[in-house]
Amino acid sequence: MDNKRSQWGSRVGFILAAAGSAVGLGNIWKFPGRAYEGGGGSFLLIYLLIVIFLGAPLMITELSVGRASQSNIVSTFQRLGHKGYSWVGWIGVCGAFVITCYYCHVGGWVLRYVFGYALEAPAIYEDSLGYFYEMLGAHADGTTSVPWTAIGFAAAFTALNAVIILKGVVGGIERFNKIGMPALFILLLILLARTVTLPGSMQGLKYMLSFDWSKVSFSTILAALGQAFYSLSIGMAIMITYGSYLPKNENIAKNTTLICIMDTLVAVLAGFIIVPGVFATLGEEEIGKGGGFAFVSLAKMFESMPGGRFFGVLFYLLLLFAALTSCISLIESIVAFLTEKFSLQRKTATVWLCLILFAIGCLYTCSQAAVPLHGIWLDGTNGVTYPAFCDFMEYLTDRIMIPVCALGCCIFVGWVWKPEKAIEEVKSCGAAFKLAGIYKILIKYVAPVAILTILIMSFTSGMTLS
Repeated sequence: MDNKRSQWGSRVGFILAAAGSAVGLGNIWKFPGRAYEGGGGSFLLIYLLIVIFLGAPLMITELSVGRASQSNIVSTFQRLGHKGYSWVGWIGVCGAFVITCYYCHVGGWVLRYVFGYALEAPAIYEDSLGYFYEMLGAHADGTTSVPWTAIGFAAAFTALNAVIILKGVVGGIERFNKIGMPALFILLLILLARTVTLPGSMQGLKYMLSFDWSKVSFSTILAALGQAFYSLSIGMAIMITYGSYLPKNENIAKNTTLICIMDTLVAVLAGFIIVPGVFATLGEEEIGKGGGFAFVSLAKMFESMPGGRFFGVLFYLLLLFAALTSCISLIESIVAFLTEKFSLQRKTATVWLCLILFAIGCLYTCSQAAVPLHGIWLDGTNGVTYPAFCDFMEYLTDRIMIPVCALGCCIFVGWVWKPEKAIEEVKSCGAAFKLAGIYKILIKYVAPVAILTILIMSFTSGMTLS
């Protein structure tokens, strides 16, 4: 072990940072829509079972591998005596890189809406779709231009991430999450209190707590699988990196439980806020998921809600904290790789990385509406297609890089390094691991089959993880 390597300053700091990484935009703007489509409580139950039997074991696996190696994701496998599996790390770090390229820009859009609701909410209410596309450089008269507004706010968001990363693991990441995660939960509770007091919201709340199994299909299970994997930061180089900062006296199994609980709680609370809120103000037919729903459709809800402008600001602050905590973890995993693999100074690696991420992300933002940039894709349903560059970037990460990296980790721990080594790492804190036998079965057989299913179905049915 490298004695100069950073470590978390406290258990609370690690749990909040790891939970912050897991809690992202998908928890808040995609989970509620998927829960609604999947039958409310039926989807919640399926999702919880997947988190318990697949998400948690995979997180334990990545944290164990990281702490055992005390290294970045690429060097991890060499440190553990299996250099041939470094490809898993390379896919993980490349996936984290591509995700961060567009995540830092979406974070900028969220920051724009914080100011938008604070300063010009009537303009959003008047034409929410036009406001969104104007930000992206598509104007009402049919012309387009470089989306300087979106790019400017993305630059500010990226710079904020860089400042936090430059302050280090303890002084930057851990300190920010100690503030950001409690603030996120406070905002969730305020918004929940506002939503459940709206006339008509109880109908939405009852729906979320009921079990409509008629809406459950194989696609519902696949959606829950993908949501859980993406939400928990599995297959993205993050948990291996964060695990490498863990001291040996930390209980990985117990900490994983707390992280999964916090992440799932955010998603469920978001569902209890958005679904009842839309039921009360717009009607259930208006419920959707994704960025379009978060930036466009929800404007109608805030306009219809007493005090909606204030609660709109709070909602986008909630999204901002979620975006920051996730983006910080992605950047840190890449910075750890660059500083250790190429002996770069932390400042040099962070500044240049953020500049490159931001520059590539500009293509993502421009391709939304202003510039006809396209990638190329091949799947079993549509053959060769030329999706917008923004969709192409998400396809690369959601359909290939994340599941392949997660599958590689499962194969490595389940069949090469062996589950016994991971269990030994979990027990190194002195605590018992009562579910060790179940863990072996899950990581060797169940998790790989589930990930392979996601990988295959994402190409044949168009399913995405996020």
